[in-house]
Amino acid sequence: MATASSPNGTPGGPSAGGLVTVDDPDDPRLSDYTGLTDVELRRKREPAEGLFIAEGEKVIRRARQAGYEMRSMLLSAKWIDVMRDVIDEVPAPVYAVSPELAERVTGYHVHRGALASMQRKPLPAPEELLATARRVVIMESVNDHTNIGAIFRSAAALGMDAVLLSPDCADPLYRRSVKVSMGAVFAVPYARLESWPRGLETVRDAGFPLLALTPDEKAVPIDTVTTGATGRTALMLGAEGEGLSTRALRAADEWVRIPMAHGVDSLNVGAAAAVAFYAVTR
Repeated sequence: MATASSPNGTPGGPSAGGLVTVDDPDDPRLSDYTGLTDVELRRKREPAEGLFIAEGEKVIRRARQAGYEMRSMLLSAKWIDVMRDVIDEVPAPVYAVSPELAERVTGYHVHRGALASMQRKPLPAPEELLATARRVVIMESVNDHTNIGAIFRSAAALGMDAVLLSPDCADPLYRRSVKVSMGAVFAVPYARLESWPRGLETVRDAGFPLLALTPDEKAVPIDTVTTGATGRTALMLGAEGEGLSTRALRAADEWVRIPMAHGVDSLNVGAAAAVAFYAVTR
């Protein structure tokens, strides 16, 4: 059962937007939020249907500031006043639910109490990003959503201009990636290379030397690398554990490493990315 309310919370007629109280977890209007913990389902469904989920007040606001159109919002009661300005501004429906119902619908406890279903935008072509960028991140086979989010957050904070993804990288707009990045996935433009590693030729043709980050002892310390007159750099990162593939390493112009101490041979890819971004943007 659902009860429609006007924006000020008084009963009113149903409308395309406004505040609607919902107390049925099977209400079809909540379908965008169903089973958010089912990774395989969301991987297939969200890109196919052109949606993604933003979680938490800050992330929702950053998604809107980045120009993403809102499909709907799902709020627990205590967040209605906090998000009042957004409710009043957007034409999308806002569904007010209890925390218990939100958990039944999504499959987990919604700690931040606010979710929004957002409409995706078409991705730019890699060539479009490379035309204006100077420092580019290239990820190969990074499939952990937490690492994707952490890398995007560091890329935004440390001045990287764009991100390019191999065809098999995880979706940066998956809920976990967006949440971990604190919305930074909206701040750094990204594109997917259509083939791998052949797509790296597009980067090289645009004037970017390809630097492969690896703990291999043959690599040179990253803080000794100069970017040359153009200042263009493309830094390649591999997946957690496996690192860059042999094919990717062969395609690189130079191997670089982060000097380690105390017998530590490598860092988590998210931490390594932050150190490397600082080194190439300093």
